[in-house]
Amino acid sequence: MTNHPGNIPPALTESAKRFAEVRHRIHAHPELGADVPRTAEMAAALLREWGYSVHTLGGHGLVAQLKVGNGARTIGIRADMDALPLQERTGLPYASQVAGRMHACGHDGHTATLLAAAEYLAATRHFDGTLNLIFQPDEEGMTGALAMMNDGLFERFPCDAIYAFHNAPGLPVGMAVVQSGPMGGSSDRATITFRGKGGHGAMPHRATDPTLALASTVVALQGIVARNVAPVDAAVISVGEMQAGSTYNIIPETATLKLSVRATVAEVRDLLETRIREVVTHQAASCGVAVDIAYERLAPAICNTVEETAIARQAVASVLGNDKVIQVPPSMQMGSEDFAWMLERMPGCYFALGNGTGEWVGCSVHNDGYDFNDQLIPLGAACWVALAEGYLRA
Repeated sequence: MTNHPGNIPPALTESAKRFAEVRHRIHAHPELGADVPRTAEMAAALLREWGYSVHTLGGHGLVAQLKVGNGARTIGIRADMDALPLQERTGLPYASQVAGRMHACGHDGHTATLLAAAEYLAATRHFDGTLNLIFQPDEEGMTGALAMMNDGLFERFPCDAIYAFHNAPGLPVGMAVVQSGPMGGSSDRATITFRGKGGHGAMPHRATDPTLALASTVVALQGIVARNVAPVDAAVISVGEMQAGSTYNIIPETATLKLSVRATVAEVRDLLETRIREVVTHQAASCGVAVDIAYERLAPAICNTVEETAIARQAVASVLGNDKVIQVPPSMQMGSEDFAWMLERMPGCYFALGNGTGEWVGCSVHNDGYDFNDQLIPLGAACWVALAEGYLRA
């Protein structure tokens, strides 16, 4: 573990290999959703060893608290722990040992990075106040943050500000995106079921074909972002799944679409739902079929507060250098994060650190060939240390 860019305390450089091995253990044994007992137990054991008071919330969520001095300020730093239902194909020595599960978003690295910072902060104690380290399950399912909050996260462990980061493949290691305002999209989903009348494929006039409504709806949906959303606003409607029929000569009774819907501002989020409902309803009517629309709002858009973003930017720049911290969001900008729920309750900042380029580290997250870059562990830990020590200045 050499040639790390940035201003990293020597102790973090020295511990880098050890925490890379921690990440590899997490990576080899991925856990899904809210059910992350192995990962949580590993983290809790280390944190207790270093002197943290460790508490369980929202199932397998953890809060590790460390108080130093008499300072009244408190800071929360969050890492996520869950993996994805994906078969890994990296061929790495520490590749997933669980079929159909993979750390394809870097949460193994987020956890290892915060643990590296936790060890350093507990050993040095160069701060005055309360440090709340939050290890969250089920970010991917968009339930983990709310589960911990509903279990009294901020009532039991108040935070003046809350912070988190995500790795950014395609952005060089040593670069960061720290910006106030939107830093990701809201996450909604819709399941649309068209209900017609089945029949013989050779006699379509005796049936009412729901696949016609499905096909015309897929095309019509593309006009919403193109013609109803202002060009300066970001929005996405993606068709992720289509289901209809069982064989070539039967017109099916039903046809189903599943949509992913994202926006960066609340007004556009509302507009998208309204227009999707209108377009779907009218397309169904034009084809003579009934339709059911199940629309779910999963998480709001991430919105970083100005003052807390400035604090984060200063901390990250102290490690990477001012010229390495940019405000143009990377390609993952429309990705959603349930950390947004925490930011609705508390001021804070969610930022991105470059994961690098290359065969594994540079490909997209949620890809079966992706891997978190171990070079980012000491670098990210140094950013957390600078932020915690700066915010809780002794």
